[in-house]
Amino acid sequence: MLTVDFDRFPVGPGDRVLDLGAGQGRHTYEVLRRGAEAVAVDLNESDLEQVEVMVGAMALEGEIEMPATPVTHAADALALPHPDGHFTRVIAAEILEHIPQDGAAIAEIVRVTAPGGLVAVTVPRRWPEQICWQLSDEYHEVEGGHIRIYKASELRRMLELAGLEFTGSHHAHALHSPYWWLKCAVGVDNENIATRAYHRLLVWDLMSAPALTRTAERLLNPVLGKSVVLYFRKPQ
Repeated sequence: MLTVDFDRFPVGPGDRVLDLGAGQGRHTYEVLRRGAEAVAVDLNESDLEQVEVMVGAMALEGEIEMPATPVTHAADALALPHPDGHFTRVIAAEILEHIPQDGAAIAEIVRVTAPGGLVAVTVPRRWPEQICWQLSDEYHEVEGGHIRIYKASELRRMLELAGLEFTGSHHAHALHSPYWWLKCAVGVDNENIATRAYHRLLVWDLMSAPALTRTAERLLNPVLGKSVVLYFRKPQ
């Protein structure tokens, strides 16, 4: 389930791409499929181990060329172990809302991006996120959970002040907003017939990409999209 639109964020051979807060690697895998070098950074070493396993499986299946060195690195977003201008592309998907010192993380993103490089930042959209917070304290009051709700215009301004040029935005994952409202209403760790049925719908959408759900999501994203995606370029 990709949040970044790779038609708007071109990646290909010759690019060195940082997937910051990579989690279980969804964007890393797409970067590798497109022939670019991927570096997946996260603090969760268990997730990173699974990313390496998946990368090996993709190589065995012939989906990608096996990288010569490990793809993953355990590192702090506030102190990245990479030189200035190291990456031609940086993806920071659904990570800034977890970081108390988000300004310092943004400074690191800008530092490691090469002049002329592209940056994609995604965070939960303001109004769907506000509903989740109203419905459930446990949704956000957990260790490592969401600590803030961004206004897209304010986040854009933060990234521009840090030295990036805004190039565009869109919303994503409209079908996921109602699912999380249901989860928050019944309890994040609980299930009922509605949450189980909706989860089956999302899995079907993910695995089969049927025209019905793909069309519905495309039409609903401007209104209901759970994530906002902002794109930037670092000046030469």
